[in-house]
Amino acid sequence: MSDLNTTRDEVSVKAAVERWHRGGAPGWRKTATAAAGVLALGLGYHVMFGQNGLTAYEQKRQDAHALQLQLQSLQHENELLKEHVDRLQTDPDAIEHQAREELHYTRPGEVIYALPDAPVYAKKSSEGR
Repeated sequence: MSDLNTTRDEVSVKAAVERWHRGGAPGWRKTATAAAGVLALGLGYHVMFGQNGLTAYEQKRQDAHALQLQLQSLQHENELLKEHVDRLQTDPDAIEHQAREELHYTRPGEVIYALPDAPVYAKKSSEGR
């Protein structure tokens, strides 16, 4: 009798599992599909807006371009300054010109007329034209 009860219990368990697979599978599949969709949306959001997402990449690309332009400008300025230094080291006329401009040096008998700076309101009205 014990074997008969065991067999009946096994059959009822198998039937319950079978019913669960038939009736419960669509609900499980819907849940798994929804979870996969949420996971895909989360991953897509992270790819677009995450720390290293596409928006951050585009911002860094623009920053790199701006820095490249700034580097070119500074290199050009550096070249001009090197040329100016070379002229000051080799050309006496360049040294004289620099001394006259910055230090207001004069030769004997020369008179320098210094004009005052233009007032602020005069600068604004002339810029508007």
